[in-house]
Amino acid sequence: MNGIFKKTAAEFFGTFWLVFGGCGSAVLAAAFPELGIGFAGVALAFGLTVVTMAYAVGHISGAHFNPAISFGLWAGKRFSSKELIPYVVAQVLGAIFAGFVLYIIASGKEGFSTSGGFASNGYGEHSPGGYSLLSALVAEVVLTAMFLMVIMGATDKKAPAGFAPLAIGLALTLIHLISIPVTNTSVNPARSTGVALFAGGWAIQQLWLFWIAPIVGGIIGAVVYNWFGNSNKS
Repeated sequence: MNGIFKKTAAEFFGTFWLVFGGCGSAVLAAAFPELGIGFAGVALAFGLTVVTMAYAVGHISGAHFNPAISFGLWAGKRFSSKELIPYVVAQVLGAIFAGFVLYIIASGKEGFSTSGGFASNGYGEHSPGGYSLLSALVAEVVLTAMFLMVIMGATDKKAPAGFAPLAIGLALTLIHLISIPVTNTSVNPARSTGVALFAGGWAIQQLWLFWIAPIVGGIIGAVVYNWFGNSNKS
């Protein structure tokens, strides 16, 4: 029991940092007058959250911080089924807590409103670039699948030791550079949930896509990686 508690606690804090750092950069800094970090800055922020927390707590929990990763690693036979639900619950709770803390901070500015989406993911009229449901679905499935392939490859026993967090963080940065205009980038159901609950309305109505697509993509990526040669089977 003590082992799973420590693992889920690590997942809680790791997911908190991912959502607070990534979505916080989008809400507080992306369009800051004249000094905004823009899409590239937000993409880098998400990557940095993963790198830093993977080094901090990866040795405790494996540094999933994302239900799609947990489902993918489970499908890829890298993760125990008995820990799957506890991990997902911890990740979602960490994300919601991050959304809560971010809301408190952001609402301290005069004129604050969640009408802009509060860094939520969306499609159609709620896509930053006006992309359709189909575009959003394909983007989220494909990018999450590729993310799982990077994760499984970087953490393979034959991969260079110690560099997995860098590869995974850079992959997440690249994913955001590609897809922020399409969906505001999810590839992580917990990340989507953590801010959608505070944005309300359309963000919650469209949340289903950002659970289904990343999980499906994560499972596909893991299965494909194992198909062409997971060295853990050799």
